[in-house]
Amino acid sequence: MEQRPAGAVCGVAPVRDDETYMRRALELARSAGLAGEVPVGAVLVLEGVVIGEGWNRPISSCDPSSHAEIEALRAGGRQLGNYRLAGSTLYVTMEPCPMCAGAMIHARVARLVYGTPDLRAGAVGTVIDVPGSAAANHRISVTGGVLADECRDLLQAFFRARRGGSP
Repeated sequence: MEQRPAGAVCGVAPVRDDETYMRRALELARSAGLAGEVPVGAVLVLEGVVIGEGWNRPISSCDPSSHAEIEALRAGGRQLGNYRLAGSTLYVTMEPCPMCAGAMIHARVARLVYGTPDLRAGAVGTVIDVPGSAAANHRISVTGGVLADECRDLLQAFFRARRGGSP
């Protein structure tokens, strides 16, 4: 039997606002950047309740699969006691890569909301479309461009600083 989160956590009513969740994902992305990781953050929501969060950790964890999305999906699975996350929405600051898009399909995420497109490896329509593939056995509703400027600016500032501040 699948466990469901309660309608409110700590007396706080559930929120159903894409920008609110994306702002939280941006906070998590900033944490990743401060840790020297590429600043990407993710928030997993079910029925208006956050059930998982994550930020990029592949360098610090020595794990190439520790992308923000994977971290949030893992946390959500632990929270629900189930690897299926049906009905959930994943908010992420940058368009997912093929690995993360595939994990969302396997987890049965219902909806993806992302900030900025990934022009090099975006796998939900920018470079390739993993969830839109005829081979995919699950469909994910996708909304892109939520707080896109803030998400893009955070990534650009991080890489600019890594290159020594050059424009």
